[in-house]
Amino acid sequence: MSLRSVNPTTGEVLERFEATTPGELERILGGAHAAFLDWRHRPLAERGALLREVARLLRAKQGDYVRAMALEMGKPVAQGAGEIEKCAWAAEYYAEHGPRFLEEQPRETDAARSYVRFDPLGPVLAIMPWNFPFWQVFRFAVPALLAGNAGILKHASNVSRCALEIEQCFRAAGFPEGLFSTVLVAASGVPGLIRDPRVRAVTLTGSDRAGTQVAEQAGRELKKTVLELGGSDPFIVLADAEPGAAARAATDARLVNSGQSCIAAKRFIVVEAIAERFVERFVAEMASRRVGDPLGADTQVGPLARHDLRDALHRQVDESVRRGATLRLGGRIPSGPGAFYPPTVLTAVEKGMAAFDEETFGPVAAVIRARDEAHAIALANDSPFGLGASVWTADPRIAEHVARELEAGSVFINAQVKSDPRLPFGGIKRSGYGRELSEYGLREFVNVKSVWID
Repeated sequence: MSLRSVNPTTGEVLERFEATTPGELERILGGAHAAFLDWRHRPLAERGALLREVARLLRAKQGDYVRAMALEMGKPVAQGAGEIEKCAWAAEYYAEHGPRFLEEQPRETDAARSYVRFDPLGPVLAIMPWNFPFWQVFRFAVPALLAGNAGILKHASNVSRCALEIEQCFRAAGFPEGLFSTVLVAASGVPGLIRDPRVRAVTLTGSDRAGTQVAEQAGRELKKTVLELGGSDPFIVLADAEPGAAARAATDARLVNSGQSCIAAKRFIVVEAIAERFVERFVAEMASRRVGDPLGADTQVGPLARHDLRDALHRQVDESVRRGATLRLGGRIPSGPGAFYPPTVLTAVEKGMAAFDEETFGPVAAVIRARDEAHAIALANDSPFGLGASVWTADPRIAEHVARELEAGSVFINAQVKSDPRLPFGGIKRSGYGRELSEYGLREFVNVKSVWID
């Protein structure tokens, strides 16, 4: 069996990759376990120094990595450059702050001495998606490796070149042989990897459907999981918000990564008093963004990563319109090659429509009207997902009240939702569980061990 990379801009097959054979899998699993047994005893200062070298290499080869992402999954090069820089920042952040997060914590008890320590678990299997081919991986790998674990990457099959480049980056930085490895296997090979006793934990970023399957498989093996799943993030515009600024931010929030982001804003919940002014500006902003070849420096929206994803998105738009939504912009598949889809705005969206109920993974915005602040909160929470949310208002007191009421893993006030190494990242409900980044993410794949000395 072979995997292949297809350029979503042209439909051209870029590369074919032979799948990892059973013998190679055995070598990788055995190598990861052996590397972990040594790595866990390496000083944190040494681990941090290697992460700093990773950051240097990422910046040195940024152009190559950006091009690989543009070719394999259509990411505009300007956004790809930002993704690589973010990976480098995370490596430097954990190199500097991670050792403090892992320090032993004294506890006052009736023992002569007692404390809590954080020991690594072992090889962690990471099942990663194609939409942020580098960042999703580094978001897991940097803290996991610093904590003393090994990493085994099962990346999405359409970004196999990116997966191999990431493995090579860690090797070139000086990480021990086998400590971070890529396996090129289909989804059908994942259960066998989870069952292997050398795999001690599993992390997945992907759809809620994939998350339930991995959680079930890992649960049977009693293995720790972290799941960062889909989102239908609300972008709430309250009556006192400035409509022009909110519309510009809404467009950025919807079109990040050509709309293919779990934390891209998807449901734009606007209080009635400001709705018409917001929609007018929002449609104009969405229409102004440049769609084109992701290798073009001025491209703001590239193709979707695959044609089947484009077709699924168009189905959601059509179904929503049939149920009564109004198409204000876009909504038609363009002629010509490539998996392109235009920036699209739907208004009069209500519960029961695909644009409200489902995650729309592409440049489609659903505008939903709310009577008032309380109704906006209720609409935002009326979703099976709970990843991120943003609120736009001139009143900080109201903003913090709304933030307390929203069912989401993160709430951003007058700012676009984003991941940041300094903050925990993850969701609730069908958006998953566990956290990545910050000290919370660093401690997900450790044994929180109590030590009592009489």
